[in-house]
Amino acid sequence: MNDTIFSGTIPALMTPCNPDRTPDFDGLVREAQMLMEAGMSGVVYCGSMGDWPLLTDDERMEGVERLVKAGVPVMVGTGAVNTRMAVAHAAHAAKVGAQGLMLIPRVLSRGGSIAAQRDHFKAILSAAPDLPAVIYNSPHYGFATRADLFFELRAEHPNLIGFKEFGGAADMSYAAETITSRDEDVTLMVGVDTCVYHGFVNCGATGSITGIGCVLPREVLHLVALCKAAAAGDADARARARELDDALKVLSTFDEGPDLVLYYKHLMVMRGHKEFATHFIETDALSDSQRNFAEAQLRLFDSWYADWCKQGGAVQKYAA
Repeated sequence: MNDTIFSGTIPALMTPCNPDRTPDFDGLVREAQMLMEAGMSGVVYCGSMGDWPLLTDDERMEGVERLVKAGVPVMVGTGAVNTRMAVAHAAHAAKVGAQGLMLIPRVLSRGGSIAAQRDHFKAILSAAPDLPAVIYNSPHYGFATRADLFFELRAEHPNLIGFKEFGGAADMSYAAETITSRDEDVTLMVGVDTCVYHGFVNCGATGSITGIGCVLPREVLHLVALCKAAAAGDADARARARELDDALKVLSTFDEGPDLVLYYKHLMVMRGHKEFATHFIETDALSDSQRNFAEAQLRLFDSWYADWCKQGGAVQKYAA
């Protein structure tokens, strides 16, 4: 079992869409290969960024298989409206050669029940016992996995190796204090772009799953490198990491909202990736003001980053 697969920086892939609103799997593979060439450690597919609720199970599995066949290290999201289908996605991931699982809580039915969530997680872990897995802790799914449940699951399922925290800074601190500091073999992953600095520097995170990194891979890798150096005691890197984190803040904050996929697909179109211009649901669209705001923020960041990169010291030392 590759227990380091959840280290490094891992973009959460978005699913490109054909004009007829079917998945563009060729575009998906191109997106993944582009990000890997930029220096990413692997990819996640299908998390919420991949629009998993809008795809059929067969479409999701085809996307996973296409990525694996292209040689891309894939961590597979197991989001589903019932445990049976979550198990099917886990088993399929193992069968086709994916390298990890992201365990998403049971949704809609008994979502607030600890007993139901325990059984849900156990079923997924049992379906692919040789694949390393992290629990995806997100308030958007209506259930917060606490330390007692995490370690109860880990005692029976050694393939549960980590915790991906999407709940924000306070939840990241909780995970570091009560979960990953209890067992040095447990990986803490930053799961929201606004918490990269806090996660790596203050909480000991060893990996990050990123949304804005799909649009700005070089810049996000630069931030993570600075954060890792800061966590190792480099004072200049710490100051520069804070500067870059602050400059990215507005673009990163899109990752926290319900329109995150719409924002990041639009920014990808601005970067010349026209395959992200169409959405699976015809009425899904940013408002004119949202588009104008996102475009202005990307231009502002690009201008700042180009000037900031002229500085020496840690800025140059840890550039991606």
